[in-house]
Amino acid sequence: MTRIYISRDSGALAVGAESVAKRFEKEVKERGLDLEIVRTGSRGMYWLEPLVEVETDQGRVGYGPVKASEVGTLIDDGILAGKPDKKCIGVVDDYPWFKNQTRLTFARVGITDPRSLKDYQAHGGYAGLKRAIEAGPDAIIEQVLTSGLRGRGGAGFPTGIKWRTVADTPPQQKYIVCNADEGDSGTFADRMIMEGDPFVLIEGMTIAGIAVGATYGYIYVRSEYPHSIEALRAAIDAARAAGFLGTNVAGSGYAYDMEVREGAGAYVCGEETSLLDSVEGKRGEVRAKPPLPAHIGLFGQPTIINNVLSLASVPIIMDRGGEFYRDFGMGRSRGTMPIQLAGNLKYGGLYETAFGITLGELVDEIGGGTKSGRPVRAVQVGGPLGAYFPRELFDTPFDYEAFAERDGLIGHGGIVVFDDTVDMAQQAHFAMEFCAIESCGKCTPCRIGSARGMEVIDKIIANDNRAANLEILEDLCNTMKLGSLCALGGFAPYPVMSALTHFPEDFGAEKKRLDAAE
Repeated sequence: MTRIYISRDSGALAVGAESVAKRFEKEVKERGLDLEIVRTGSRGMYWLEPLVEVETDQGRVGYGPVKASEVGTLIDDGILAGKPDKKCIGVVDDYPWFKNQTRLTFARVGITDPRSLKDYQAHGGYAGLKRAIEAGPDAIIEQVLTSGLRGRGGAGFPTGIKWRTVADTPPQQKYIVCNADEGDSGTFADRMIMEGDPFVLIEGMTIAGIAVGATYGYIYVRSEYPHSIEALRAAIDAARAAGFLGTNVAGSGYAYDMEVREGAGAYVCGEETSLLDSVEGKRGEVRAKPPLPAHIGLFGQPTIINNVLSLASVPIIMDRGGEFYRDFGMGRSRGTMPIQLAGNLKYGGLYETAFGITLGELVDEIGGGTKSGRPVRAVQVGGPLGAYFPRELFDTPFDYEAFAERDGLIGHGGIVVFDDTVDMAQQAHFAMEFCAIESCGKCTPCRIGSARGMEVIDKIIANDNRAANLEILEDLCNTMKLGSLCALGGFAPYPVMSALTHFPEDFGAEKKRLDAAE
């Protein structure tokens, strides 16, 4: 029997993968072919989607992008035998864009059937949980500490320290909460994991539960991700049926179970305390700290809150060891980062690699430069609240501290590229507008400051007392940065001030004025 693989990832579905799969099914019936169609996640090479992979003796040979109308001709031309064709990219594992990655967290995405527990286990799944059960809670936390794993949601806080804090609280009801409210522009790594390898997230959360003594968990998924929600619920049911969730996880004596909670569409619920309020059924509003969620979190109990990528990295850390994971990366940024390349790029997609690769390498070499063919002018890293970097800063290594030194953020690893037609004053206005729309309204600097920011930028663009309003804008940004309760108001100044600093001409300002202010 011949086996082919077609993605059911949302990104692939958006460009016709479902139609391609149905056309293959139709051809199978009409031609009486002995063919199995396996639906996978995406390899992350979105310019090649829908990508069809054919199993051969040499490996899985890829063809893409494939249109439904081309399926019959491709079959006639020998696609099912892996024969060369203008759509053929060769063995996918050897394709340079894919081969040059270091896939640890995404090792199975695009390869296995995400709905098959058997397939997950055949590719190393649940080996980490087995070793975690053998090691016990203290040793699990030590391995996570040794790995140097930091929060992949943006803050970069050491995961092991957070786990140790919750583990050290007295025995009581504790929770594991996965923040899957992925709402940053240009980010899709969480979605790809949830749709393409949901069991790895379940396994990571189960290990976290054993480590800190938590018996229940929640995955908080944004409502805009219906395919992720469906995949996760199917995987949770399968894991529970197989004994990997419940009162006696894998026969270990540890109890852990979990469920999916669907968000209602508020960006601010990506902030951990707002997320907790939402899970509890309340309006998502930022809580003042202290107390920290590690002490008083969900329903007033000690709670671990980690991002999807953080938790999905835990199984390989437990399977291969903390030292193995720590050997990748640079400085205090250890392991790998799934970097999402988006915007005006030739080759947009997900590229997992060790920390340390430069921004220029990501944009010019891996991303291939702009799709429009025009020069790159600005790159926003870290979502809508991330700073805009000009080409002069393309030597910045992808590292938490390196970006912070240049007033930037890695955030969730999203990169959005703009060519030389972008108006940076309008981009700054968008940042303030986004903050104003998404603010929970609890603190004045964010609620009022963002609205005031839009007004001031409008005056600057209109050349209404420009010099004075430029000073007001800088003062306003400092107030929001230092006075906001959470990162929404606190980080909104990053895109505004970076646009003003690096592209002053778009605001009618002079570079020397900004240099003098520094």
